[in-house]
Amino acid sequence: MNVIVVGGGKVGRKLVEDFNYEGDDVVLIDIKSEICDRIQDDYDVRCVCGSGTDLETLREAEANKADIFIAVTENDEFNALCTVMAKKLGADRCVARVRNREYFKQLDFMRNALGINLIVNPEYATACEISRILRFPAAIKTETFAKGRIELIEFNISSDNALCGKAIFEIYKKFKIKLLICAVQRGNEVYIPNGDFVIESGDKLHITASHRDVAKFMHEIGVINTKVKTAIIIGGGRISFYLAKQLLESGIRVKIIEHNMNRCKELTEHLPKADIVCADGTDKHVLAQEGIDRVDSLVALTGIDEENMIISMYSQSRFVDKIVTKVNRLSFAELMENTGVYSIVTPKNITANIIIGYARAMKSAKDTEMRTLYRIVNNKAEAMEFRVTRESELTSKSLSQIKMKRNALIAAILRNNKIMLPDGESKLEVGDTVVIVTTHHITTLGDILA
Repeated sequence: MNVIVVGGGKVGRKLVEDFNYEGDDVVLIDIKSEICDRIQDDYDVRCVCGSGTDLETLREAEANKADIFIAVTENDEFNALCTVMAKKLGADRCVARVRNREYFKQLDFMRNALGINLIVNPEYATACEISRILRFPAAIKTETFAKGRIELIEFNISSDNALCGKAIFEIYKKFKIKLLICAVQRGNEVYIPNGDFVIESGDKLHITASHRDVAKFMHEIGVINTKVKTAIIIGGGRISFYLAKQLLESGIRVKIIEHNMNRCKELTEHLPKADIVCADGTDKHVLAQEGIDRVDSLVALTGIDEENMIISMYSQSRFVDKIVTKVNRLSFAELMENTGVYSIVTPKNITANIIIGYARAMKSAKDTEMRTLYRIVNNKAEAMEFRVTRESELTSKSLSQIKMKRNALIAAILRNNKIMLPDGESKLEVGDTVVIVTTHHITTLGDILA
């Protein structure tokens, strides 16, 4: 696949890295020569130094041959213009990063009139991710498939957990709940487990089930999943705005602590039901005064990783039940995730995953259609949602008769709005929505075959 990325910032660099790893032919366009030189040194990609709105630059990058053209600079108008010009030159699919919420209200017009196939708002996408995490606070992360009907939950196993020391087949036999343990992280290793796999203290489990069955399972193994009723958000940026709006609509009381007075006035105007406090959210005296000891959850969303980490660690010391931390640097994200205490969100990864998933869907064969892609277990495994659109080898046999690759698992099937957790006798049908968890790089459902 021929990929052109305009903008070599955090998101652009992540996209270059991911598409390069996928084996695609990547061209980066950036007006700054030092960015081009740095990315060219780090990755096997071609860089064109120039403006994404310059016709000669686009021609040099061969925008007319692009299978997907992606504009992710900091400027919304620039991104939109880039994609319109690339489309006119012959680019097949165009993706634009759009952050301004006024433009975000006009998505249909931008898609239809301007020919932009996918519009991504990183801040809105990050807010949605945090909202999902707070919806199920016992989990470190929560992903959804099939329009929210199927959930993929990540959570830690402590030494006193009821699952510790038990084989997976014993767990299924004892609890008799419709769920599937589809991936386990143990240290730096990732396992797609079979029934004989024994759960150990320190493992991170990924399970698929309906929301109701996940909640029931957590209750039965003694994991407390108290519903979040109050949230403090530190930082009043775009993510905070989108998140507060979602939480308020869910009936959660929200307090935003932001040090900039003008921003506080704007938030007060647009979020009249939220409690907006103009103060330094990194000051422990401010946090104490604003009720950190009485709050269910805290979300650290300042623009500085180190501040978010310190706020989160202090919140842990004050026994806040659920802590979500925004971190941009991968090294910091891994450090925080390894503690098993915090839920970490990284906007550039969330944005890149949306775009990579869209691009991967473009490669899908005609017999299956990829709908959703999530990177899980520190990007060491993937969970994908496919729709079966026609008959194939996978629909002609039961699963026990199909030889699948090692470390590939059919985690769930949605048929006629009913969730099925597959066994050896299960058989795929046209129209099914199928969730796959694997450590392999796949673009079609058929790629799971050995």
